[in-house]
Amino acid sequence: MVSATDTRTQIEQAVRRFEEEVPALGRLKLVMRLELLARGDVPTWRVELPGPSVSKDPARDARVDVSVARPAFNELAREGRLEDWVRAYERGQVKVSGDSGVVRLVGSVIERQRQRARSR
Repeated sequence: MVSATDTRTQIEQAVRRFEEEVPALGRLKLVMRLELLARGDVPTWRVELPGPSVSKDPARDARVDVSVARPAFNELAREGRLEDWVRAYERGQVKVSGDSGVVRLVGSVIERQRQRARSR
């Protein structure tokens, strides 16, 4: 079993790595609700950007909801790069919902970064 402190650290590392690959997200002011789906349990985390500031909280002020199965999250948090997260999203392993304008904005920022990376 992973402790809340270990999970918080995993989330922080995953967000920082994601921000390294998509620097524009680091300037975005955003609160996300992260649900880590596990058997019989759905711990909910509040992730605030910039930061990240991570707390075990229902994140009622979240503009974006992200749900991912715990085993997939563990793998992505450990070594996932941007393309790994995109593939997990395309396969339905990562689900994103919430304020449609914010979801579109984040998707657009990610896609522009992917295009820049491909053109290098």
